Amino acid sequence: MHAHDHGRGRFPALLMSLAMMISLAACGDNVPVEGSGTGNMADQALFQGEFAGSGASSQQSADEAWIAGFRKQHPGARISYDPAGSGAGVNAFLSGSTIWAGTDAPLTSDQLERSRKVCGSGTAFDLPVYATPIAVAYNLPDLWPKGSDAHLRMDPALIAMIFSGKVTNWRDPRIVALNPEANLPDLDITVIHRSDKSGTTKSFLSYLHDTAGSAWPYPAGENWPNDLGQGAKGTAGVVMTMNQAQGTFGYADAAQTTGLGTVAVQVGKTWQPPTAKTVANLLDAAQRDPQASQPGRVVLTVNHRTTQEHTYPIVLVSYDVVCAVYRDDRDGSKAQFAKAWLTYLLSEQGQRMAAANAGSAELGQGLRSQAMASVETIGGKS
Repeated sequence: MHAHDHGRGRFPALLMSLAMMISLAACGDNVPVEGSGTGNMADQALFQGEFAGSGASSQQSADEAWIAGFRKQHPGARISYDPAGSGAGVNAFLSGSTIWAGTDAPLTSDQLERSRKVCGSGTAFDLPVYATPIAVAYNLPDLWPKGSDAHLRMDPALIAMIFSGKVTNWRDPRIVALNPEANLPDLDITVIHRSDKSGTTKSFLSYLHDTAGSAWPYPAGENWPNDLGQGAKGTAGVVMTMNQAQGTFGYADAAQTTGLGTVAVQVGKTWQPPTAKTVANLLDAAQRDPQASQPGRVVLTVNHRTTQEHTYPIVLVSYDVVCAVYRDDRDGSKAQFAKAWLTYLLSEQGQRMAAANAGSAELGQGLRSQAMASVETIGGKS
């Protein structure tokens, strides 16, 4: 019993809790999953105190919206998310200092093995919670007539040649040939890339690796593979650096590329700009990664070579990493929180909240159901 629930305060407080439960149950996609720890009175008391996560900067806007939404149901919970980057977030989780990590790169076999030290049984697992197009972006303010919503057109090989230093000027014949109507300046291209270890980088390099052929000689990894151009930390750092100088060219979460132009990428015989809808179409066709078959994991492989219309091929899928059981969790509060938190993120309401506030693509019902089957195992109950 809380200190403020004394004397005559008990009855109104009880009525308010009951009213809250009724309103939650009445709202279709708000209905908590059985045992999820969302919306019942005992759990209102449970989620007091501090619950920390850290990781991918791509998730930051969505996490701020999710924290606000979750706290409406659990006002006593103080939730923080440090957008330190995927690599830093997973390391913080593996050291036991956070309950969950946000990461744009699925767990490696080494990270899975290390997670046994923080998870009370088995290994951690990663579930998709956030997806967004990765935009190939540029700062060329006078490229199109005022008010135009046109996009520069580029095929995968041209994008690869710019990012590997083979195409260095905006008036290069290869750019002009695909964009005869654009007012391309005689200006050097300044490549901007992530300086920190980043799942956004890995997703983007995977696309180039799969589509650009010999124009892209580098493997896909979380670190930028050459010393071209200028590095910047985090999604916000890349966008800020690009906005500071004309002629810059980089890659970032499309929702955060405000003020920049974005590339329409060649897909089959069409040119596709980065939108939530064109990425949702790509994810609807995504398969589970057969190499990520450990218990609880839901990791996707996307078809970068798709030729399907209305489909954008460069996507960032961001995962949340949790344990089914936490080693240092005597009262079970970490597991209870992780279960309730992920239930909210994967609900229709949670996905709509992220889309409205972060411009992300809402995950489809089939994918959310697969992830929820894993969430149900948190706390040791399957």
